[in-house]
Amino acid sequence: MRRRLKRLVFGVLGKDPEAVVVSFLSGADALAVPMVEEMKRRVPERRHYVVSLGAHPGIPGAALVSLTPGSTWHLYRQLRRAFRRLRVGIAPVLFTAEGEHRGLRRAAFLLAPGKILAHNSRLERHHLRLRTGIASWLFWRGAPLDRIFLRPRWLCPWKKDRSEVPATYRVLDGRPLSPLRRRAAILSPYFPYPLSHGGAVRIFHLLREAAREFDLFLFAFSEGGSEETAPVLEFCAKVILVAKPRYREPRWSSLTPPEVYEYQSPIMRQLWGQYLREHKIEVQQVEYTYLAPYGGDVLVEHDVTFDLYRQVFERERTLSRWWDWWRWQRFESRAVRSFRRVVTMSDKDSWLLSLPQGKLVLPQVRVVPNGVDLERFRPEEERSGQRLLFIGSFRHFPNVIAYRFFTEQVWPLLRPEFPEMTVTVVAGPDPLLFWRSYIGALEPPADERVRLLGFVRDVRPLYVEASVVIVPTLISAGTNVKVLEAMAMERAVVSTSCGCAGLELEHRASVWIADTAAEFAQGVATLIRDPDLRHTLARTARLHAEAHFDWKTLGELQTSLWHELASAGLVIRPATAQDLPGIQRIQGASPEAVVWDPASYLSYDCRVAALREYIAGFVVTRSVAAGEAEILNLAVDPKLRRHGIGAALVREVVRQSPGNWFLEVRESNLPARNLFRKFGFEEVDRRRNYYQDNGEDAVVMRLESC
Repeated sequence: MRRRLKRLVFGVLGKDPEAVVVSFLSGADALAVPMVEEMKRRVPERRHYVVSLGAHPGIPGAALVSLTPGSTWHLYRQLRRAFRRLRVGIAPVLFTAEGEHRGLRRAAFLLAPGKILAHNSRLERHHLRLRTGIASWLFWRGAPLDRIFLRPRWLCPWKKDRSEVPATYRVLDGRPLSPLRRRAAILSPYFPYPLSHGGAVRIFHLLREAAREFDLFLFAFSEGGSEETAPVLEFCAKVILVAKPRYREPRWSSLTPPEVYEYQSPIMRQLWGQYLREHKIEVQQVEYTYLAPYGGDVLVEHDVTFDLYRQVFERERTLSRWWDWWRWQRFESRAVRSFRRVVTMSDKDSWLLSLPQGKLVLPQVRVVPNGVDLERFRPEEERSGQRLLFIGSFRHFPNVIAYRFFTEQVWPLLRPEFPEMTVTVVAGPDPLLFWRSYIGALEPPADERVRLLGFVRDVRPLYVEASVVIVPTLISAGTNVKVLEAMAMERAVVSTSCGCAGLELEHRASVWIADTAAEFAQGVATLIRDPDLRHTLARTARLHAEAHFDWKTLGELQTSLWHELASAGLVIRPATAQDLPGIQRIQGASPEAVVWDPASYLSYDCRVAALREYIAGFVVTRSVAAGEAEILNLAVDPKLRRHGIGAALVREVVRQSPGNWFLEVRESNLPARNLFRKFGFEEVDRRRNYYQDNGEDAVVMRLESC
């Protein structure tokens, strides 16, 4: 009965009672065809039509309706004629950035205003309806499907889809703690292994170098729990992995940048404070500006983030880009002032932080550049061919912009001129995931001469086979590790100005610098045609890397900064005659110490711990044989005890002269005996009535140092 009534009603209206699916090919076939195929799978019982502008080969299983290009009204009239007797049940329409299909999309709205099933460039679907007007508008503007219904807590407190902050964490034990090493804690937004991008490379190598003198506590966020931890545990005492929060607020809705909230975890904050207290960690270093709210001694600015967003805004002057830039400048200007030291990658970044208009006058900015493992990245003879190499993880959005600049503007100039030229791109883990997030398209346009790779564990073979390394970076801050690796592998580099900024490279001497598409293509073409120039640039760049960017040298910069902070201004140096009054003062206030004539100490190895000009403690040692030494006296100003000064003095002399150490200490001097035990000294003998002032026994202690 219901079926007959339906036929009757639609017969009176002059319509076929069975609704049809009309898909509009309002975008590139690479997306439009999969959209139609998906609809055919989901609604197989319906008749399917596809509408195209102009001629089209059609899609099997769907009737083709080709429209003559024209105005929106002209297209709508053609659609009305074509579907005069048909009832449209669903109208899938592809919404992408191409402007040539706007008229077809408008005509689709006029034909079936309540039936539009919008598809974005990720092929996500959403029904465009008035009752979900805000979500429909956001989807039409390109917002991902899983975020179009997000509303800020301050506007819609009743919404259920809220941020999730897991309380799960893991604590992994690495190498044993040593009293001969100071302790430092490092907070990172990710685990720095595998070495899949520049930030991980930097953190891994600098921590490995610092581990020679420090016990390291690494705090990092985990994004899946499958981290390869063994290489890092070789030099870290402990690794604390905390599950990363899932931030579910609209990105525009907060005064603080959303990247900051993405890493706000109460359990991480609790563990950070707990371990600092329990293990008496002396230096705390925070990697990346958006982790600054956790606090510490050193903030590492991997890039000056507000400058990065300023560059984005200057390329795309929209309100949303300005908003990102303004709030990052506001947040970063306050964050950096809360740390005792700020580390930047280059002099340029230090200069940016000192600009008056940025309100960031920071006298304690230190430059610790990025580096390269010169032992691992050794030059090999160049292979014949015309192969370009681009390394840049798509996780970092400037690399996506760089890839598009090269493939859309530079590559079309090179491709026809060099028919044998190929391009290899190392885009890091899950490149298509980040591509869709930043660009909106499912994947980059296919090209049989462009090889797109994900994460590559060892990139050295790719450098070996490359003729030229390209760095088409349009937006950048800090310094690029990929340029340093190419320099170390002795491969010529064509880069934009910002791509090699901060490395002190010279155009046509150690690098080819080009900022426009035509100049970039010319640089690549010149180096491909001129092997002598190519090899000269590459060799000069390798020598420059050897002189300035060895991780071992850069590691010393970081450890010296940590020692400076750990000592809170304490300087340990050889004693001079001017220090004797201070030594006399400390010795007179320390009845438990050995009482000698202070002037006699200068004939031995005597070192003082100085707080500015004030002598806070001293230690006297002597060598008694090859590989064997003795601590003759150690004393600290009573007002400054229990601040690590005595430990710093012992650590200094033992570290400088490894071997067997001996000392005598009063039996009653328990604090000193406990201090020496922490460094591994063992009680091996007693000397009866050793001290002449009161006849007290001496405890003989020995350390077998290596």
